[in-house]
Amino acid sequence: MKVLFVSISPIADVGGHSISLDLLREFKKGGHEVYIVCALERKQNMETYLSDEAGCKVLRVKIGNNKKTGVIEKGITTVLLPSRYIKAIKKYFSDIKFDLVLYPTPPVTHYATVKYIKKRDNAKTYLVLKDIFPQNAVDIGMMTKHGVKGILYKYFRRKEKKLYAISDRIGCMSQANVDYVLKHNPEVPEDKVEICPNAIEIQNVTITEEQKLEVRRKYGIPLDKKVFVYGGNLGRPQGIPFIIECLKTQINNPDAYFLVVGDGTEYGKLETFFNSVNAENMKLMKRLPKEDYDRMVAACDVGMIFLDHRFTIPNFPSRLLAYMQAELPVLASTDPNTDIGKVIVDGDFGWWCESDDIQAFKKCVDDALKSDLKSVGKTGFKYLEDHYTSKSAYETIISKL
Repeated sequence: MKVLFVSISPIADVGGHSISLDLLREFKKGGHEVYIVCALERKQNMETYLSDEAGCKVLRVKIGNNKKTGVIEKGITTVLLPSRYIKAIKKYFSDIKFDLVLYPTPPVTHYATVKYIKKRDNAKTYLVLKDIFPQNAVDIGMMTKHGVKGILYKYFRRKEKKLYAISDRIGCMSQANVDYVLKHNPEVPEDKVEICPNAIEIQNVTITEEQKLEVRRKYGIPLDKKVFVYGGNLGRPQGIPFIIECLKTQINNPDAYFLVVGDGTEYGKLETFFNSVNAENMKLMKRLPKEDYDRMVAACDVGMIFLDHRFTIPNFPSRLLAYMQAELPVLASTDPNTDIGKVIVDGDFGWWCESDDIQAFKKCVDDALKSDLKSVGKTGFKYLEDHYTSKSAYETIISKL
């Protein structure tokens, strides 16, 4: 088959590792031809171009700025994206007949691009539903269903429904996501929706005890404490005020060290807190290059996940896989609507509490400190092998198409 992957994210290294790239590599292993359409932001000062990379045809399309920019510019870029993509596809892929189109959300505005390819080539279409927008934006106050912002909500909600309708299959991150989509979109046939979670090509990222000590010395992390690490986006979805309240309960914990690594719109709030308490068992760091970050995670003891308690949609953060791959137990503090906590607890590779219960978080930390963390981490790695490999995701997609 000729497979077209459509993404709003810039892809710097097609031969590298990510959830999407690992999945596309499985398609190549299966003998399929892989084509990629991805974003080239205006700030890169480059024009649209086509290249051959890692055995794939990669079309990078010049769009406006989408990452690390204002809400207005991001919104305009998202709305104009389909027309830019369709124009580029017509120019560079006019003689290619695609058999399958794969496209992850965000954004829901992929609809027009997918509709064009489906009609032109009679292609099969598969939506990898990584988030449920625009409801997630409503949950955390970035959008409303009424007033001026309600107009924007209704626009994107119509696009969301059209995207579901045009998709032959919808792959969701978990059972809770499947249930949510069907409940709130009764027009979607039940047999169209399935579980196709975030998945990776598993790499050996573990490090020796000597390397672990070396990494900790490099970043000034204590050698004699259990290190709890959070790595990734630091924005509204993570519920930063709650994270701060949780950290306050740990300032005098003699056995634990808390490391927060990342950036985002709420980074400044964390920076203010860290500077004000100047605690010896906590450290805030800006986002690191992927290789350095992976080594740092491997040198820690417990991975943390946070989600704002206001979410009504069941998020399933991909950072879970990074922790599991590094053989770290996971401590998740989330809203009750996601089933990531259930997966972690039932899988016996970590702890969960609701992200409005500070004392419950404190108990999770205490329980972790009493546990055999290496054993729990190995259980998580085995769960990763059994449930979240890119090969299994590929087989899920291909089996129905």
